[in-house]
Amino acid sequence: MEKRIGIQITLIKQYLSRIWEKMLLEYGIDAFNGAQGRILYVLWNHDAISIQELADQTGLTNATLTSMLDRMEQKHLLERRPAQDDRRKYLIALTGKARAMEKEYRAISNRMSDLTYKGFSPAEITQLETYLERVLENVRELEKHQKTTKR
Repeated sequence: MEKRIGIQITLIKQYLSRIWEKMLLEYGIDAFNGAQGRILYVLWNHDAISIQELADQTGLTNATLTSMLDRMEQKHLLERRPAQDDRRKYLIALTGKARAMEKEYRAISNRMSDLTYKGFSPAEITQLETYLERVLENVRELEKHQKTTKR
């Protein structure tokens, strides 16, 4: 049996990204793109968190995240605040402008989920998401292992 998870996930991500970008435009949202939306989504659920926490929850590297945060800060979607417990550390927090877009973003997200899970029963959705969480945990562990071993 040929195992094709890598290509399947890649194709799903590419299609979803293109559909997502079109939906953002349909809703008149041009203040951020799909990748930046992932950052906002995390912050809508856990505002004022460290860059490392944000990297862990979005899957973006610190280098990629830093440049994206710079652009989002220039668009007044977020701000960096000094952490009260550690002056060397900054927390990433939403602005009022970003908070105002949450309702539309969640509407698009719900619409996307409905389209993505079309034809699935609730039990199938639960099962699929359980399997995907296991795959995600496997790849996270693999990445951690790669970082700790030398080539």
